[in-house]
Parts: sequence; structure tokens; C-alpha cells
Amino acid sequence: MKTWMKRVALTACACATATSLVACGAGEERAGGGGAESSVGVTDTSVKIGGHFPLTGVAAPGYSEIPVGHQAYYDYVNKNGGVNGRTIEFLARDDAYNPTNTSRVVSELVLKDQVFAIVGGLGTPTHSAVVDSLNSEKVPDLFVSSGSLAWGNAVEKKPFTFGWQPDYEVEGKIIGDWIRKNKPQAKVGLFLQADDLGADGEKGVSHYIKDQVVQVVRYTPGNTEIGPQIAALQAAGADLVVGFNVPSYTALSQLGSLKLNYKPDWFYSNVGSDPSLVGSLLARFSDGAVGQSGGMLDGVMTTSYLADPDAQGDPWTDLWRKVWQQSGHQGELSGYHVYGMAQAYTFVQALQAAGPKPTREGIVAAIEKIGAELAGPALAPYRYSKDNHLGMSGVRVAQIKGGTLESVTPVLVTGSGDAPITPDNSGADQDKPTANGIPDVPEAK
Repeated sequence: MKTWMKRVALTACACATATSLVACGAGEERAGGGGAESSVGVTDTSVKIGGHFPLTGVAAPGYSEIPVGHQAYYDYVNKNGGVNGRTIEFLARDDAYNPTNTSRVVSELVLKDQVFAIVGGLGTPTHSAVVDSLNSEKVPDLFVSSGSLAWGNAVEKKPFTFGWQPDYEVEGKIIGDWIRKNKPQAKVGLFLQADDLGADGEKGVSHYIKDQVVQVVRYTPGNTEIGPQIAALQAAGADLVVGFNVPSYTALSQLGSLKLNYKPDWFYSNVGSDPSLVGSLLARFSDGAVGQSGGMLDGVMTTSYLADPDAQGDPWTDLWRKVWQQSGHQGELSGYHVYGMAQAYTFVQALQAAGPKPTREGIVAAIEKIGAELAGPALAPYRYSKDNHLGMSGVRVAQIKGGTLESVTPVLVTGSGDAPITPDNSGADQDKPTANGIPDVPEAK
């Protein structure tokens, strides 16, 4: 574990309206004229937070397991004394990946449940429905489960929102650069979700292989008829397809290609490439005609920014297995559980940095001040500062073999626009958890 000097070791109010996302008491506290900070959701013994997730619906496979990972790690921390003597209470609400539902459940979390912060809210189209309201009401909107640039590249408009995972432009740039160097003759097709997931990914890829792209197709989440899109890629002669899509559409794209006897190479973004989940979806969507081993993804290229849950000898994976076993949950540890645990670990770090008397404003200031130096499970460093709320700065390229990921490149980092791609030399991929698995971050002063 590195030293701190090198790298941090780490009932709704009666006056509330249905359209407001702030409890009256908190609003009065902020409006008092003296700059008082808000500690809504914080007591002497607990901190209450919440998040929105697709626990049901088309995006539930995989993504519904992320809050399970969160809860498992919070339970682990709580059993070990919490943070500054406070336990973490986590409320995961189902929005079924529907923005209208997201607005409702987040309003309930802020108004009725009076959470201190929204943590890990999942989805680009869904979180877009609430991000402005959360910021106007100064509710910390931490570590959004989406790589949209919208969560961190305009801090003056969204000062309370922070991304977490690598944004899709960064990932797209690294994918595009790899293709340019390793598949310069490939005819590339883009299979994109019709929102910021697809748009930001396309933006990144286009930095390097715009002249190799022969076709771009998009799908609308919820519409499972994607045969025309796959046929268009085939007709254009695309022999390498890059997908920025959620897992259900990885399975659908594979089945659509199978029906057309279309056999391009595939490079899926990290979002849609979990072999185990996609394998189970393939089996379900094909009524068992395709096995659920995920073998159809063998050889597929993707990226990673956390240790694989099947990794042997990795200290972070060892910690997550320990947390999972102690949680009492049944079933195997998945990449989605790991995602949730790693995200929860980052929140615990932020809460520690906010000090013994955390406030909404204080946790935002703490992340801005020391967030870029936090040691943790991320393979690449965070970019947090007063001017940048985007999360991890890079990924490594990997290939799926036998249901696991094999690294193809070292961790590569970059930024928005024309920022160069370079190997990461921060040592972030060498970080290890503390002996007890709970970070120890000094208060940001």
C-alpha cells in the first residue's frame, strides 16, 4: 500500500411539492443566508444513501446485481464499525430502466427517504432524467453507473455530479487506436445504442478510424427487433463490428448475425461484454438453441478497468470473494457484483474524506480535493478535480477466451478530445486493499 504522500491509501416535509427534489428542512438550511451546509440523511449513528437501478425489465439481467454488490460491501463495512462510527444504509430502488420511473423513485428517495446522496444511479437515459434536479437541489450525485461524458465534463452546470467508470469517449478512443494499429485494413461497422452510450463511444472511435467505418447503425433500448441493423452491417461489408451497447443487445446482435450467417469480428465495449451474462441471455433468447456457456464470445475483443472476478491471486478479487462469502448470498461472484463492491468502496473512501461531520457540500469538496489520488480497485487513476468530475482515465484492451479476459495491452489512459493515449505510469493497477479490506483515507482539509 502506497503512503499518503505518494498516493492516498486508502417523512417528507409537509411543504414539499411533488416536483421538488428537496426536503423542506434541507432547503431552509441552505437558504438561511449564512452558507450553512446540508447534513440531510446523516445522524450520529448512520448515513442514508440511495440509488436507482433496473431491478426488473429489459436491462435487469446483470445490472440488477450491481446494488447487490453495493449492499454486500456496505454490510461488510458496517460489521467492522462503519465510517466514523456511522453505519451506511443503502436504499436501492427499481426504475426498470425507464426514465419516467427514475424521476419518480429518485424523488421518493430525496423527499420521502431523505437520503444524504444518490450513489451509483444506473443508466444513461435514466439518469439523464434526474441529473439536473439533483444538482439544482444540491444533492450529491455520486459515481453514476454510466460512462456518459455528461456526468463530469461540465462541472459548472452539474457541480454535484461525479462519474466513476471510464467515459465512453475515452474507451472509444482506446478501442479505435487499437483497431488502427492492429486491424488497419478492417472495414468497421458500429452497432450503437441510440443515446450518449453510442454517441460518446462513436465520438471516441472516430478519433482514429473514421475513414475505416463503412456503416453505423443504432437501436432504441426496448426495441428488440434489430435484424435490419445487422443486415445493414452485413450489406456494407463490415468485417469488424464495434458495439457500444448493453448486454441484452450483445446477445441479440450475436443471434441476429447467426440467423444471417454473418461472421464479422466483434469488439464490444466493457458495458456489454460480460461472458457469463451474455451466455445466459443467448440461451434464454434462443429458447435453449444456443448454450449458455458464452462460447459464442470466444475471441471477442473488449476492455476492462477492474480485475476480472475469475482472476487468481489478485488481491482485489480475493477481497471481493471474502465479502461475497460473508454476505451470505448464493451463487457465484459476478463482474456486476464486483462493479458494485468497487463502487461502494469508492463511496466509503469519499465518506471518510468528508470527515467526522459529513455534509452534502463537504463530500463534494472532498472528492474534488483528493479524489484523483485515491488508491483503490480501479486499474486507472481517477480524474477528479474542481474542474473535472469524470471518473477513471483509462482501460486495458482484453480478449475473451474460455469465458475469462486475457489482457492484450497494458492499462492505457487518455482524456477528452485530442488528448494522447499513453500507458499508465501511476501505479494504480498495483494498488492493494488494506489488511482488513476497508480503506483508510484521511479527512480532506
